Amino acid sequence: MNPGLRAISACLTLLLGTASAAQDYPSRPVRMVVPFAPGGGTDLVARITAQKLSERLGQRFVVENRAGGAGGVVGTEAVARSRPDGYSLIVVSGSHTINPSLYGRLPYDSLRDFAPVTKLVAGPALLVVHPSVPAASVAELIALAKARPGELSFASSGNGSPPHLFAEVFKSMAGVDMMHVPYKGNGPAYADLIGGQVNLMFPNIVASLQHVRTGKLRALAVTGRTRSRVAPEIPTIAESGLPGYDLSSWFGLLAPAGTAHTVVTRLQQEIAAIFLSSDVKEKLTAQGVEPVANSPEVFASELAAEVETWARVFKAGNIKSD
Repeated sequence: MNPGLRAISACLTLLLGTASAAQDYPSRPVRMVVPFAPGGGTDLVARITAQKLSERLGQRFVVENRAGGAGGVVGTEAVARSRPDGYSLIVVSGSHTINPSLYGRLPYDSLRDFAPVTKLVAGPALLVVHPSVPAASVAELIALAKARPGELSFASSGNGSPPHLFAEVFKSMAGVDMMHVPYKGNGPAYADLIGGQVNLMFPNIVASLQHVRTGKLRALAVTGRTRSRVAPEIPTIAESGLPGYDLSSWFGLLAPAGTAHTVVTRLQQEIAAIFLSSDVKEKLTAQGVEPVANSPEVFASELAAEVETWARVFKAGNIKSD
């Protein structure tokens, strides 16, 4: 056979084989790794998604919790080293783009070692203060912080955690000085915030609303671009004193680098269809998040931009890991 025809034939065989693999996918159970303990936001979103994918595609999507080590590194590395065949996936949170700056050296590359599938959901955090803080709005909080530089304190679940970084961006944009008090997890941070040992925090909106509604904390604003459907009466930070502020927590789905684009595309399309259903939307909204299901290309661009953004925040704030 002519060498040119042989090359064309080989390409056609490869393309047909790839298309066939995508059409047959999945032909056996799929593992969806959550690199955190059961019960958290990542786990809840993963289980909703896995259940619906199982129903649509006729194969089990099994959630596997691989907690261990900070920031989900252990479970993330396991998927990075898995075969790129679409049968090992990982559901990650915003910590995936924070970890390169927080830890410096990771056993994987957060961008190069993964094929982004889609950002599943996104939702704001909530800026809350202890009721003793004499500020009823973001504008009043900024004025108070400027009048008392270095005196106000904010809690977080640890150095480099989203609540910490959301506060660092707030400090930078508002031009204020506040003291960071890191805790080992949200539980002790909430305890001291409710007890008045620290003044404010940027926690998960659903978890903190229960304390707001009992009067233990005061909500000032949500961190996202728009108001949350969980608490539409609470304004955004941007509209209540700090224009341009827009940060949200998110969860997304990744596959190992090298996974066939046709498989990645099919997963994204199936998830987009799942998120159109009213029952799924209601379940997600109850967790304080909204469905996204953007394209692999858009998600990849967002991941790269976030890695750069957090690198700048870490450098500006001289942030170190615990």
